[in-house]
Amino acid sequence: MKNIREIAKEKILILDGAMGTEIQKYNLTEDDFRGERFRDVPGMMKGNNDMLNITRPDVISDIYRRYLEAGADIITANTFSCQRISQADYHLEDCAREMAFEGARLARIECDKFSTPDKPRFVAGDVGPTNKTCSMSPDVNNPAFRALTYDELAAAYREQMEAMLEAGVDALLIETIFDTLNAKAAIYAAEQAMEAIGVRVPLMLSVTVSDIGGRTLSGQTLEAFLASVQHADIFSVGLNCSFGARQLKPFLEQLAARAPYYISAYPNAGLPNSLGTYDQTPAEMADEIREYIHEGLVNIIGGCCGTTDEYIAAYSSLIAGAVPRIPASLPDNLWLSGLELLEVKPENNFINVGERCNVAGSRKFLRLINEKKYDEALSIARQQVEDGAQIIDINMDDGLLDAEMEMTTFLNLIASEPEIARVPVMIDSSKWDVIVAGLKCMQGKSIVNSISLKEGEEMFIEHARLIKKLGAAVVVMAFDEKGQADTFERKIEVCARAYKILTEQVDFNPHDIIFDPNVLAVATGIEEHNNYAVDFIEATAWIKKNLPGSHISGGVSNLSFSFRGNNYIREAMHAVFLYHAIQKGMDMGI
Repeated sequence: MKNIREIAKEKILILDGAMGTEIQKYNLTEDDFRGERFRDVPGMMKGNNDMLNITRPDVISDIYRRYLEAGADIITANTFSCQRISQADYHLEDCAREMAFEGARLARIECDKFSTPDKPRFVAGDVGPTNKTCSMSPDVNNPAFRALTYDELAAAYREQMEAMLEAGVDALLIETIFDTLNAKAAIYAAEQAMEAIGVRVPLMLSVTVSDIGGRTLSGQTLEAFLASVQHADIFSVGLNCSFGARQLKPFLEQLAARAPYYISAYPNAGLPNSLGTYDQTPAEMADEIREYIHEGLVNIIGGCCGTTDEYIAAYSSLIAGAVPRIPASLPDNLWLSGLELLEVKPENNFINVGERCNVAGSRKFLRLINEKKYDEALSIARQQVEDGAQIIDINMDDGLLDAEMEMTTFLNLIASEPEIARVPVMIDSSKWDVIVAGLKCMQGKSIVNSISLKEGEEMFIEHARLIKKLGAAVVVMAFDEKGQADTFERKIEVCARAYKILTEQVDFNPHDIIFDPNVLAVATGIEEHNNYAVDFIEATAWIKKNLPGSHISGGVSNLSFSFRGNNYIREAMHAVFLYHAIQKGMDMGI
């Protein structure tokens, strides 16, 4: 029997509709939710639909069955909140794994009953966003506070996903994404879970937009979201909830134009009325969905809030003979993101990286961080963006600072400042733990500055793999076990070796590799240093020609270090150097 990847190439797939809407039809009581097993658990259980997988499996199986009879190709398991974080509200966190397993197992049983060679049926393990967010503070008086850490969320998701994989799901659906950092934690957990169980299934993502501007609740544009999750092995990406089909269409068009994946859409049954219910009929919704299909926007279509099996039953005639959408091409340049997308491409000419949020290079910034004057420190970051910095470099490496704590605090604070958070961040540290902590704060696609072969290939590969899993690009210093590469020959030798390891052993996207071939000081009085600038420029040209997709950065101020205190000469040297280096392919500089 064909798998879901094979079927998606041939036809538009039908996803099921809402679970909650269907459960309401059964008029279940508090006793129905509790069953005998949870009779004495404190608090109200009614509304915890996931526990019905244990206490009323007959109801859940019946709903699955009705959607399958309506023609659904994919059943989303009743597992939306089957993880410890959400279930803690009901004092049932220790039952979350069992709920996830049972919800997926029941779906597997019903799908297997309906599957035929001509119409196989698939189970998607449903993974909701939880009721907490990693990117935003629940305390308006403390924007750096988080009610949930990345590691806590990833652990909870992994437990849920392992259970669903054990129960035999055909895909994992991370849906109703309102905070991209939550989604990145879920993607990380999915990879861990699949590795642990020894099964690989397609990964489906579905975003919910929070307003007519088309941004998520955590502030990202859809294009920025695509950059943030670009590292993952994604089967489909799409939109659900938020609006009805008509209101969702412009955002779906935007997503379909850029996403190199299959596209899914499962809107609400129109907009809710004053009572919070939905008045749109199945026929009315089908008319709006027809536009998605005829315009080639979708590969997977379903329903969210307010939809029932009657809505899904209307889809079969719509997709008959329809040609599935062909995914967009993979981007041929570096994508980075904060709240907004930054594409690093030749027509951008040169990307400016602001470096004043660096305790090693700015005494003022160091003093402000030391004194916990974070508002003033944020104003430095804000001013850099206003002055044209397209990326901001953050470095907290100082012997008197807890660098990991300060990096986390400052990045969390930046997240609450949209005018700063709109640009990508370069997480700059010589301490690996600080880099990892920083990456776990970022919903956007950041840059790690930096890694190198200084400590050998094994450490280099280990660090690169984690950077990839956490969804970042990376600066690779031209440094190996022999030391810093100073000549043209050494620069290209080290960079070529690093490129080969990253692309062949780590499967790193070449566009996410940024080489720093070392801008070194000239005119030091030492004859061997006189050609350093030329060597950098020539190495840049060689890298661009021979290591396709990669980018070049460098610390320009190093060049004129011999003339510190004489800014006129320094600025003139920088201008001449950049004129030649940019022509040869230097993309960005600090």
